[in-house]
Amino acid sequence: MSIAQTKRFTLDEYHRLIELGFLHEDDHIQLIKGELIQMVSKGTAHETCLRKLLKELPKVIGDRATLQSQAPITLPPNSEPEPDFAIVQNRLDDYFSAHPSPADVLLVMEVADSSLSYDQDVKLPLYAQAGISDYWIFNLFDNYLECYSDPYQDSQGKYGYSTKRIFLPNQVVYFPCFPDLSIDLNKIFPQKTNFQ
Repeated sequence: MSIAQTKRFTLDEYHRLIELGFLHEDDHIQLIKGELIQMVSKGTAHETCLRKLLKELPKVIGDRATLQSQAPITLPPNSEPEPDFAIVQNRLDDYFSAHPSPADVLLVMEVADSSLSYDQDVKLPLYAQAGISDYWIFNLFDNYLECYSDPYQDSQGKYGYSTKRIFLPNQVVYFPCFPDLSIDLNKIFPQKTNFQ
């Protein structure tokens, strides 16, 4: 009796599929733990939050780091997620030679509504295992920001973050990579009753 097995891809195989044209930008596919994962369509609250972040983050970060949106970060051996936002160290070639790796990443941010459990249960341990020091989830379901820091591995080999802080939409949060910079969450979370 033969048992079907899932084909897991390496980073090189994944990049080759892109080069050969098997995968396209519009496919919304990410490599997570060797599996090709189709990302779900985003709702209006998700897109509104993304637009607000896209408006505010460049003003706050300026030239101190590189801000990328829905672009790959390479997590060896077999993951290449495309977080909604990542703040990465500036590099002379602007990452022309390779996507940012964990050593380049200062902060990863995901905006989550329907993807909340995936961002908490799959991506969180993935980022922790890669040693990414800080991970933020803009939780649109509960309407607050989840800030994770201090990655660890427990005795069973599971990865996570030992510190979790919650910030409400009426609060200001400081960037761990730049403690003198902050963002007013009131400008980020979609206001359901405020149509300005």
